[in-house]
Amino acid sequence: MYSKTPTGKASKGSVSILNSNGRLQLRFNFGGKRHYLSTGLPDSVANRKLAELKASEIEKDILFERFDPTLEKYKPRSSLSTVTPITPIQKAKPQLDELWEKYSEFKKPQVSPSTYVKDFAKHRSHISKLPSKSLEDASLIRDHLLANLTPDAAKRCLTQLKACCTWATEEGLIDTNPFILMKIKAPKGLGEQDDVNPFTKEERDQIIAAFGADQHYAHYTNYVRFLFYTGCRPSEAIALKWKGIESNVIKFRESVVVSEDGLVLKEGLKTQRKRDFPISQAVQEILDDAKPETLDPEALIFRSPRDKFIDHHNFSNRAWKSILQKCNIVYRKSYQTRHTFISLCVEANINSTAIGRWTGTSVKMIDNHYGATNFTNLRPPDLS
Repeated sequence: MYSKTPTGKASKGSVSILNSNGRLQLRFNFGGKRHYLSTGLPDSVANRKLAELKASEIEKDILFERFDPTLEKYKPRSSLSTVTPITPIQKAKPQLDELWEKYSEFKKPQVSPSTYVKDFAKHRSHISKLPSKSLEDASLIRDHLLANLTPDAAKRCLTQLKACCTWATEEGLIDTNPFILMKIKAPKGLGEQDDVNPFTKEERDQIIAAFGADQHYAHYTNYVRFLFYTGCRPSEAIALKWKGIESNVIKFRESVVVSEDGLVLKEGLKTQRKRDFPISQAVQEILDDAKPETLDPEALIFRSPRDKFIDHHNFSNRAWKSILQKCNIVYRKSYQTRHTFISLCVEANINSTAIGRWTGTSVKMIDNHYGATNFTNLRPPDLS
């Protein structure tokens, strides 16, 4: 309260308490105007404490954008006197959807564009469908999530609601976090990165050949080949520019993510800042095949038919599904191109550390998930 700038003036949103003809008066700026509000109280130690409460209320309302410009909310009641304490005005408690909007704006600069667009929008949608937005119905909200979402989705949403309300308590928007002690136990499942179900070499080659022969999707052939032969993430391949090809190494430094403005480039990769990949003969042939006559170092190596970023989501739903159907191959997500590369490397007895460095995957992940897919192709050594 009463904070001042180096010039001696009160800072924006602060409320000063003045003595005006023996009566306490509040002074503050809002909306480009200076306001004076009389408390009607004589200047005394006890009454200054009452004035401080009123000043604090005005400051918080300005800070949290709920200020009453008519000042009716802050005017003293006729029943007030020097011996009658001010009864705090009962403020409306913020609803969960209001808190989520404020929390989202706070987090927006701190998270990746794709996280903000996908995850925050997803939770906003869940909140909009709740039977109640009141924090007093926290248990009802938790039960609704469990009844209408998968256990994993319910757990993730509840975790975000906890984080939102923890932030709100720190900001003084609410007194307590009603979700803080709530828990949802979700069964351990496999995400897209852990659901390892790779293609065989024969299936890989069949898919690549089918793309090359298809009248609609042949444009994506080199993109698919590159995914199969490098094991990189689609977001990394889509972002790769010709300047990232140096000598015998591919330098992955950027990735493409979804933002409010569509697909955009961002510095760094999903789990690391950068990664180098040694160029094999097969990968060199892919690059040679994709290289244009006039090379622009800033140009993307793999582009959509309209010379823009490849929208991998659309690619998967259209081109990928169509080609797998034509090949009569059991459908698996296009992310399995990455799993195929890693699994074939494991099958070839390549060191897990090397594979991890090539693909940005932990050795533990490789040993725990990929080795198990190749048991049928492995044979025990002759121990005689």
